[in-house]
Amino acid sequence: MASAQRAYAPAGPDRKMKITQAYAALVARDAFFWAWPIMNVLNRRAMFAQVNEIALAGPLPVAPLNRLGMLTDYVEPEERSVACPNQDVVYGVGAVALDQSPVVIQVPDFGERFWVYQIADSRTDSFAPLGKMYRSKPGHYLLARADWKGKVPKGIVKTFRCPTSTGIVAPRVFQDDTPEDKKAIQSVLRGISMYPLAEFDGQMKMVDWAAMPKVPAPSEGEAETVWVPADKFLDLLAAALADAPPLAGEEARYQQVLAVLEDAKRRPGVKDAMLRAAAAASEQLIVPLLQFRNYGIQLAHHWSTIANGAAFGTDYFTRTAVAKSNIFVNAPNETKYFYQDLDVKGERLNGANRYAVTFAKDATPPVDGFWSITLYNEHHFFAPNAIKRFSLGTKNKTMKYNADGSLTLYVQADEPEGKRDNWLPAPKDADFSLFVRAYWPKPEVVDGAWTPPPVIRIS
Repeated sequence: MASAQRAYAPAGPDRKMKITQAYAALVARDAFFWAWPIMNVLNRRAMFAQVNEIALAGPLPVAPLNRLGMLTDYVEPEERSVACPNQDVVYGVGAVALDQSPVVIQVPDFGERFWVYQIADSRTDSFAPLGKMYRSKPGHYLLARADWKGKVPKGIVKTFRCPTSTGIVAPRVFQDDTPEDKKAIQSVLRGISMYPLAEFDGQMKMVDWAAMPKVPAPSEGEAETVWVPADKFLDLLAAALADAPPLAGEEARYQQVLAVLEDAKRRPGVKDAMLRAAAAASEQLIVPLLQFRNYGIQLAHHWSTIANGAAFGTDYFTRTAVAKSNIFVNAPNETKYFYQDLDVKGERLNGANRYAVTFAKDATPPVDGFWSITLYNEHHFFAPNAIKRFSLGTKNKTMKYNADGSLTLYVQADEPEGKRDNWLPAPKDADFSLFVRAYWPKPEVVDGAWTPPPVIRIS
């Protein structure tokens, strides 16, 4: 009897039914939250779709769909496209449209240099592990949609299948802060590339990224670009769901949303109620997630972290929280992240005060790659300062250790006397956050045995 009942169960809501505005608003509020990352990525794809040539647009490279652009040095502090940038690696970025074509990813021989490619679907989940920690070989790799049935040509090392039509590719290559390394990295950067499968000829295509044409960047404010405007929510939602087919167990959720969208087409009052609900969700649910202290696994000394970066699945809260505060994170075995808004007493970090972060002897983040601690302003971007320093860590070759082998970093607005090499400048009289990255972390970082030391106010 139970199996017969299931056989006759409807596939989803009856789309001919009249529904109340209150119910439509409920569905819209929920969908705005859990689909926010997907809409974010689709709007980034739409931006890349308007690009005609690979170029440097202000501080960031831009490229047509299914291609990428590379920087040749650290990202500049004016960047506003992605919250929480870093100056540990040289970045590249491109959007893939796998409904148009599979794409080829080139991996040059990085030698001993740390590298990892962030390759994420429209949910911001990684689907192609490529990096030093995977012992990935130099060569050509193919990205294709899950349902692609074409022939993989000879010379492709491996094919990765994407569950969505849209994705983001962002190579990250370590560079230290010495002039020598900034020069040495250039040769390997030229071997990084991405292009449609039709252009694959088995040869490594070399690109002089320093010769990219420069085009004006859009004028932007202090905060991240608004990638998901609430008033455009209904225009994009159906496309976002089509781009990212439901995961197991999401079928009913998708059908519910699509049924309400159908009703909204017929009755303007329903559409208006949904837009009001989306605007409220943006302010009440999304905006607070910029603050690290509002989510995450809570650790000692008010630090927090996440355990499922780039593999969020149906963990809608964490996925949206990370997308709002620091989108496109690596998987934990690639990079482990630790977030901090507060000092050891639980008070908000602010440049009116001075702070010290001391790593005990041999207790800097245990990594097979490298580590850093970065300071961000209240909008999660770099805080301008006289010495143009935004992070400290492995890349910095002049940090001074204490006599007992410990390492103290000084976080404050004014330069600490005699300690410039260990100084992380803070914005004067303004809130800020600290962010520890452990690249290719050792097991004790991933499993939680190691956590960062307290941020102690010293004046």
